[in-house]
Amino acid sequence: MKLIIQELTKKDIGRWVVYKPNLENERGKIKSWNDTYIFIVYKCANNWDRFQDYTGQATSPGDLEWLD
Repeated sequence: MKLIIQELTKKDIGRWVVYKPNLENERGKIKSWNDTYIFIVYKCANNWDRFQDYTGQATSPGDLEWLD
């Protein structure tokens, strides 16, 4: 299911998502969002318990789906 920014709540911070542009899929965790993008941490040296200490990459919500 695709993500919709207006439906996100604080409970969604830290939830796993998968980036599905065209061919490659990449998983990450939601860090934050604004009116246009959802900021996802894709890389954090496997320190997922500290993912919020890493930079989130602006990602179009239409390219994201819930992983869990």
